[in-house]
Amino acid sequence: MKQVIFSELAPSPLGPYSQAILTNDTLYVSGQIGINQSTGEFVSDSIENETHQVMKNLGYILQEAGLTYENVVKCSIFVRDMNDFARINEVYATYFNEETAPARETVQVARLPKDVGIEISCIAIK
Repeated sequence: MKQVIFSELAPSPLGPYSQAILTNDTLYVSGQIGINQSTGEFVSDSIENETHQVMKNLGYILQEAGLTYENVVKCSIFVRDMNDFARINEVYATYFNEETAPARETVQVARLPKDVGIEISCIAIK
């Protein structure tokens, strides 16, 4: 059985998908981009601020499911420019405890939705 998770604090899906699906004790969170839901604007003034907004959006969805960043076991990071890796990693590291940080991959892609600089999805467990 699956349960759709939706947070009004995170951006609404841009297509036919859910923000997240909870099944058994596992939460699958769709890729999030740097949209500030309260303003409807993209946070694009710097890759650092864009990454913070993406991580906040993930956090809102985790919270809606009764979870935190500590429950995250896997992240997938998609970036437009791998030259931003160190700056993204610096922000990303502020959301996780280094000793218990989730598994992840970071991949440079040709293009992302809305031509953003970063998209992150995650898997979390209860």
